[in-house]
Amino acid sequence: MGETHVHLHTPEELTEPSEAETAHDRLLEVIAILLLSLAAVGTAWSGYQAARWSGAEAHDFAEADAEHARATRALTRAGQDRLQDLSDFERWLDLTTRGDVGLASVQVLHFRPEFMPAFSAWIALDPLANAEAPRDPLKMPQYEPRGYVHANQLERHADVLFEDGAEARDHADQYVLTTVFFALVLFFAGISLRIRSARLRAVILAVGTAFLLYGAVELIILPRYL
Repeated sequence: MGETHVHLHTPEELTEPSEAETAHDRLLEVIAILLLSLAAVGTAWSGYQAARWSGAEAHDFAEADAEHARATRALTRAGQDRLQDLSDFERWLDLTTRGDVGLASVQVLHFRPEFMPAFSAWIALDPLANAEAPRDPLKMPQYEPRGYVHANQLERHADVLFEDGAEARDHADQYVLTTVFFALVLFFAGISLRIRSARLRAVILAVGTAFLLYGAVELIILPRYL
């Protein structure tokens, strides 16, 4: 009878990995840990910047609304002053046309100081005899109520604040998007530690590295709110 040969198969779990495979696995683990660390820092910074820019957005929009409200109040007061100027002028004109010079002179004393330059310039044109003169002093270029000027200034400031708030909102949205990319880095780096295939781990880590680089570039480019 022939000799019986016994072949012993070593379980795969007990097979010693080569030094090259072990070094490669450790390198991938180090890369994964590095990606996790950098992504965590990037996520924290992006979240912080998004919160700061969101706060700036809310502040600017609130200030813009307040400025618009102040501009509306200033415009209302300016309109009331204009009505008073027109009423005082019509009273003076009525007294003047009736020949009551004394009361007309007293009426002039009740004109608002802002109205006087326009009234004096209008009188200099001899409007009662000059058909080319404006119908009333309110149409003179010298008539510039401070209330209207102040209201326009408030409106312009409100517009600037609104634009600043919109810009801050855009920055906050960009930082939120960057946070999403860092979250993807955390995801890919995390699952790479669970995968046994070295080639697949390398591919996943490469994808995570690409997301990390994109996020890092965004952090460099985006404005910082300190």
